[in-house]
Amino acid sequence: MSRIRGILVLVAVALVVAACGAQEPIASGHGSHSGTSGAVVVQPLRDGERFVTLKMLAAYTPKGPNGGTDDYRCFLIDPGLGGEQFLTGAQFLPENLAIVHHAIFFRLTPQQAAEAKTLDAETPDQGWTCFADAGVREAGWVSHWAPGTNETLLDPKYGHPIPTGSQLVMQVHYNALGGPGSDQSGIRLRVTDKPLEPLGTALFPGKVELPCTPQESGPLCDRQAAITDIGRRFGQESMATADQLAQLCGPSTPGPTQHCDIPVEEPGLLHALAGHMHLLGRSIKVELNPNTPAAQTLLNVPNYNFDDQALRPLKSPIEVKSGDTIRVTCTHDATLRSQLPQLQNQPARYVVWGEGTSDEMCLGIAIMSPLP
Repeated sequence: MSRIRGILVLVAVALVVAACGAQEPIASGHGSHSGTSGAVVVQPLRDGERFVTLKMLAAYTPKGPNGGTDDYRCFLIDPGLGGEQFLTGAQFLPENLAIVHHAIFFRLTPQQAAEAKTLDAETPDQGWTCFADAGVREAGWVSHWAPGTNETLLDPKYGHPIPTGSQLVMQVHYNALGGPGSDQSGIRLRVTDKPLEPLGTALFPGKVELPCTPQESGPLCDRQAAITDIGRRFGQESMATADQLAQLCGPSTPGPTQHCDIPVEEPGLLHALAGHMHLLGRSIKVELNPNTPAAQTLLNVPNYNFDDQALRPLKSPIEVKSGDTIRVTCTHDATLRSQLPQLQNQPARYVVWGEGTSDEMCLGIAIMSPLP
């Protein structure tokens, strides 16, 4: 399965991305991944819920492979829940905010967990390298976190099924530009044994085609050279993403603002949205059926702040049908490279989609449920 196809897949049994976000509007100001994400807010348990707190077995010291400054590391975690449970909320607990860029949790079946254990055993040190995904194909995305976010609770009638025998993979993106140090992060799960209606997630990527500024120069200002450098740091699969997105989204003039129209493949109800970019991000918008009488703006973050990437619950669920179009539009600013401490010593580059903190992303995240 290609990376882009994987990004677009609707996870059928799905996700509460409850680890993303306070419900206040995103503040103006850009943010610089300063390592200050605010206090964790603990919301009371609701009827039938309980907390389960999990943690990495030991501290891990990031080591960016292939000469890079980014380490995507996966850790296998046994939730020990016994029988089937439903996840109704989650709060990632980063220990070292200076180096933790983001985290994603995946659910594994017992068969997938056996594959993950083999990966772990064959890899020196704790965990394994896992650019792009969990390192185990078809793992189910069940939660994610980015800086400045707290647990967000949706309607308690919805939850993420955690079948008997499931295990979790915690993928952490460590950013060595944040400085040295180790990390032993964890997660607090909010679970119930009540049968609930399942949630799902759809991920809508947009392309990034951001040339160097007129004041910048260097070998990586050439697009192909920059893509080759991504391949060196993250592998051939990552190297192919920029051209796959260019094909998916269609031709456009390189520049700060790019958009992509994604067809909805599965009907459902949208409950909440979030947007994700890196340090050069200025704004992100997600729209339903743009340029039609039925057009709606689902998410609008005009002043993107990396340190405040909140999940935005909708006032009421919005129905989407097969054949509808989701448009994600992102604006990036290459001049920020000379202003932000983490990027000032990095070489100028033509920026495309890439896993690194000095690369960029443009991603709309939509929390969905099947139609009744």
